[in-house]
Amino acid sequence: MALPEIVTVDAILFDLDGTLIDSTPGVISAWKTFAEEYKLGSHLPIVQKTHGRRLADTLKDETVCNIQDTELLNSEILRFEDLVIQGSPVALEGAIEFLTQLNSHNDMCTRWTIVTSASRYYASQCIPKCKIPVPTSGFVTADDVSEGKPKPTPYLEGAKKLGVDVTKCLVIEDAPSGVQAGNSAGAKTLAVCTSHKREDFENCSEEIKRPTYIIDDLTTVGVNWENGKIRLTIDTRRGLDGSAIL
Repeated sequence: MALPEIVTVDAILFDLDGTLIDSTPGVISAWKTFAEEYKLGSHLPIVQKTHGRRLADTLKDETVCNIQDTELLNSEILRFEDLVIQGSPVALEGAIEFLTQLNSHNDMCTRWTIVTSASRYYASQCIPKCKIPVPTSGFVTADDVSEGKPKPTPYLEGAKKLGVDVTKCLVIEDAPSGVQAGNSAGAKTLAVCTSHKREDFENCSEEIKRPTYIIDDLTTVGVNWENGKIRLTIDTRRGLDGSAIL
């Protein structure tokens, strides 16, 4: 049986949807509406395919909604995100407790932020709605970067916001595109199996690369402040079937 992993980093960069909060009902509802209006067929493959990516990139995609007009694109992003918010997103198990631990120390509370593919409007609505603590240093959204995940830009911006070398950060993600962004940025990556199966991370393509660690959810992680760094205890032993997660 594998022992818990001990990991020391300077900072933690969290994804939002699927990592800290569950917005699945609203996302499915929003894509069902858009799939009907834009005649996209079944909405479920789109939900899986586009999770973790900027909505603007998805709506502009010629194979999805093909919205090229900037004004229409911006209004549709807002409409889509409002539909997601109406779906009543909630904090995922372990998320509030984890962030509360990070905020328990005056120095550690400045060493984490949220890096989301959603807009600033959406993040500003959902974070307090889900009772997720707002990062002391603010957060990074789709509005703050020129390229979204799976490009490394969002996580490079997140590390920059904290004044930390990205190679000394841990990225926590639930989507392969986000793991790819974290890996490409040079950070350690921790995948939580909330929206994807473990096999999706264990059998990553050469382009995406396997995350450094894989867990079920954030209840398997403990955190404290030690010698000016964040020390995490990552329990990789808890599989859904009781088997080891390596």
